[in-house]
Amino acid sequence: MKRRKPLAIDFDAPSEDVARALIGATLLVDGVGGVIVETEAYDQADPASHTFMGPTARNAAMFGPPGHAYVYRSYGIHWCLNFTCREAGHGAGVLIRAIEPRAGLELMSLRRGGITDPRRLCSGPGRVGQALGITLAHYGLPLDRPPFFVAAPDEAAEAIVGPRIGISKGVDAPWRFGLAGSPFLSKPFAKG
Repeated sequence: MKRRKPLAIDFDAPSEDVARALIGATLLVDGVGGVIVETEAYDQADPASHTFMGPTARNAAMFGPPGHAYVYRSYGIHWCLNFTCREAGHGAGVLIRAIEPRAGLELMSLRRGGITDPRRLCSGPGRVGQALGITLAHYGLPLDRPPFFVAAPDEAAEAIVGPRIGISKGVDAPWRFGLAGSPFLSKPFAKG
C-alpha cells in the first residue's frame, strides 16, 4: 500500500460526521492496516456510549482531546479501537468496525490465528483490534503520529447508513456507516 501524506480529518466534529468522514480513509498501525469500510458513532448523550454515565478511569480518553485512540476490551476477549472526537470534555467517539486489509496481510493473518481470507481478517471490531495488534498500550495515543497513520480518502466515499449493531440501547440511531458495495463489512446493512 502506497503511503501518502496524511490528510486532515476534522476530529472536532460531531461523532456521526467523523464516522461518515472516516469511510474510505486509510488506517495503519505500525504500517499494518488498510481502508476503513465500517464505523459507528457514539456520543455522551447516547445510552449505548461508554461515556453516557460520565467520566471514569476506563473512558477517560473519550473525554480528552479529539483525535486520540480510545481502546477497551470487549467481552473480556478483544481489544476494540475507537477514535475520540468533538471537543475535550464531551465524551464522543467512533468505533472502527471493519477495514479492508491492504498492508501487512501476512502479519494480520498470523495475529488472527492463520486466517487467510482477507474478508475475515478485519470484519468486526474485535478482528480489527487483533489484526492491527491493538492493545491497552495504544490507549490515549494521538492518531496523527506513530504508531498510527490516518489519512482521509482522496475523495468522499459513498457511505451507506443504518442502525448500530451489537448493542442493546440506542439501537435506532442511524449511526452505523459502511462503504457501499464493500465485501469487507462486519455484517450487511439492511436493504432500504
